[in-house]
Amino acid sequence: MDKNTWIGFLLIAGIIVGFAMFNRPSKAELAERQRIQDSINVVRMAEHAAQVRSEELNQQAAQAIAEPQELSEAEVQDRIQKAYGPFAVAAQGEEQFVTLGNEHIRLTLSTLGGTIKRAELPEYKAAGDSVNPLRLFGEDETVFSFTLPTINNLILETSRLYFTPAAVDSNKVIMRLKTNNPEAWLDFVYELSDDYMVAFTVQAHNMQTELAQNVYSLDLDWKQVIPQHEQGRKFEERYAQLQYMLVGGDMEKLSESKEDHEKENSRVKWIGYKDQFFSSVLIADEAFSSSEFYSRPLPRTSGYIKQYTTRTVVPFDITGEKSTGFRFYLGPNHYNTLKAYDEGVAKEDRLNLKKLVPLGWKIVSWINTALVIPMFDLFTGWGLHIGIVILLMTIVIKLIILPFVFVSYKSSAKMRALKPQIDAINEKYPAEKMQERQQATMQLYQQAGVSPMSGCLPMLFQFPVLMAMFWFLPTAIELRGKSLLWADDLSTYDAVFHWGVNIPLLGDHLSLFCLLMTITNIVYTYLTMQSQATDPNMKFMKYMMYAMPLMFLFIFNDYAAGLSYYYLVSLFFTIIQTMIFRWTLDDKKMLAEIEANKKKRAGKPKSGFMQRLEAMQKEQQRMARENAKKNMRR
Repeated sequence: MDKNTWIGFLLIAGIIVGFAMFNRPSKAELAERQRIQDSINVVRMAEHAAQVRSEELNQQAAQAIAEPQELSEAEVQDRIQKAYGPFAVAAQGEEQFVTLGNEHIRLTLSTLGGTIKRAELPEYKAAGDSVNPLRLFGEDETVFSFTLPTINNLILETSRLYFTPAAVDSNKVIMRLKTNNPEAWLDFVYELSDDYMVAFTVQAHNMQTELAQNVYSLDLDWKQVIPQHEQGRKFEERYAQLQYMLVGGDMEKLSESKEDHEKENSRVKWIGYKDQFFSSVLIADEAFSSSEFYSRPLPRTSGYIKQYTTRTVVPFDITGEKSTGFRFYLGPNHYNTLKAYDEGVAKEDRLNLKKLVPLGWKIVSWINTALVIPMFDLFTGWGLHIGIVILLMTIVIKLIILPFVFVSYKSSAKMRALKPQIDAINEKYPAEKMQERQQATMQLYQQAGVSPMSGCLPMLFQFPVLMAMFWFLPTAIELRGKSLLWADDLSTYDAVFHWGVNIPLLGDHLSLFCLLMTITNIVYTYLTMQSQATDPNMKFMKYMMYAMPLMFLFIFNDYAAGLSYYYLVSLFFTIIQTMIFRWTLDDKKMLAEIEANKKKRAGKPKSGFMQRLEAMQKEQQRMARENAKKNMRR
């Protein structure tokens, strides 16, 4: 690999390192993280105290119900009345379940709490389970509860009260929380559309006689654990994240890799509990306020990925004149499905749920939405196998970046043709006269019409396109469960060897597409090195070039097989492309072209860049001479 290509790699590495350094937390950010951690500890202490108090109240209520043999019926009812106040009639009951569903989603509602206790997606299956529908969450995996301050100063949780199904039909269920007053109740209304969206309405009826008079809002507590759905837990953990959208369109998110807590005073439009391919999203018709969010990774042995908790405040009208409306999105992180909810909607009212799909940095995301996703949708719309789709996308992308690759290769060929003349300059000017050597080399480049940057700049144009595919394929739910050759699921790794022991950097398996990609990359590196003159003083560069493909084996072994397959096919076409370039760009013709350029440029004034470069070099030489004289005087 020649110097220009190395400059390109160094520029790319510089961009990556610079990006990492730019995003490195400052002292103020580290202090803020410590403050957040301290806040988490304070909140935990408060939670513990509240839990102790709640358990005391529940113990009293349970004792009132569980010890009828020691108490008269009147005493039992008196204790229940004291513990539950106006909601004593809802303190006891038998948990029943009501189902609600369509072809996309199946919900199970419980009379205990009146909430959705189970959500399933019949179109999808969890990894290793080809029979049962995918479970977003189950009976013991979610808590959704409003806090009710009663008129006699009790604090009750709706999750501990029994609701009654007041109306049930094919797409609508009303769960009613009754009070001791037959004319006062609270309704939870669920209405299912024909997709993944569920309308949820909280409607009060004469609750001003049962709840505290100064109630204009309700506290909402929403907890959920996320089951592991995919074979590749490492990637599922990476994409599992609590995200929320502020009113106005700004997206915020908690850490995906460690325990995190955020207190948000701004108004929040929606809250999303997501993993790699699926999300549970709560959307407010108005907004959430005074919100606190918690995210905690769970142990691998638990069978779960993350635990999410939200404590927030929602508007509430106890008179019932105005209902409190929400929507649940319980479905896949599919870009077009999420984007469709904003079609025909004013910009300020858009949900922007499509941001749940990670598509990379801004320019990379733009390439994905403008080029990659439309192309992917076009090819999949033809009913082609997913392997053929990725193959066609590779060909199209190769054709798009072909002009840039050709310019880069041609520049490398010119530099190779100039190698003898550059060696002559190096012999004429020893290392002690580095500035004269650089000046003579740059003059040769100008006379020959060769720019050293022309070999590396095209690589910078290719980089965003390559990164777009790097972000898109691991998050494309269309690859989930799709097989290709030996790979049963292109959305995760295609392990052909398992050894049961975790090897640092490599893991406990070996992915075949990744291995083939690595071998192909080594072959391409060998062909590239054979076509280029090697500087005897830089032999270690040759070994470095072979080390890079081996690094990719460790990097991509856990990645989606679809991504490794794309890189394998892309490298295959790159090899073919390189062979064609060699046949069309003869070194002798290239050298003749360079000599012709020399004659054309002979006598022409130097470019402004060259003039400035020479001026800088002369100034450096002058300063070096002056420094040498000063040192001699000393």
